[in-house]
Amino acid sequence: MGPTDPWSANWRPDPTGQRLARIRTARRGAVFAVIAYLPVAIAVIATDPLAARTVAFALSVGVPGVALLGAGLAPAAIGSRIDAAVAGLAFAVGAPVAAVTSLVIAGFLADAFVATETAFALDILRAAVSSAVRVAPVVAIVAALWVLAVRRFARPPDAGPDPG
Repeated sequence: MGPTDPWSANWRPDPTGQRLARIRTARRGAVFAVIAYLPVAIAVIATDPLAARTVAFALSVGVPGVALLGAGLAPAAIGSRIDAAVAGLAFAVGAPVAAVTSLVIAGFLADAFVATETAFALDILRAAVSSAVRVAPVVAIVAALWVLAVRRFARPPDAGPDPG
C-alpha cells in the first residue's frame, strides 16, 4: 500500500490534483456514455417497436453497464489519438455487449424469481443481440461522438507529473 491508496496508513492528499482530475474524467466519461446510449436505444425502438414497458426496462437495466464502460474507457480516450481510436473501437464493441449482458443478467434474475414456463433470459438475449446488430451503424457513429465529447469536455487540466 502506497501513499495513493486511501486505506493505507501513509495516505496523504494529492497536492497535484491528478487523482481528482482522473476521478472527474471517469465521471464525465460515464455521463457521456449514458447520453450516447440514448440515441442507440431510440434507434432500437425505431427498428423494432416494443412495448413501452419493455423499452423502459431495457433502458433502466442497460444504462449501468454502459456507464461503467464509459468510466473505464474515458482515461484512454483522452490520451493520444491512437489511444482515442482504440478506446472508441472498444466503446463501439463494448457498449452493446455491456447493455446486452446487463439485460441477460436481469432476465436470469427474472427467470429465477418469477416462475414462468418460458425462458425469459433466452428471449431477451435473442432480441437484444438482433437489435444490436441492426443498429450497428448508429453504434459506430455514437462511439465516435463519445470519443470526441470525452476528448473535448473531460480532459483534465495539466496538473504536473504524477507523484505516485
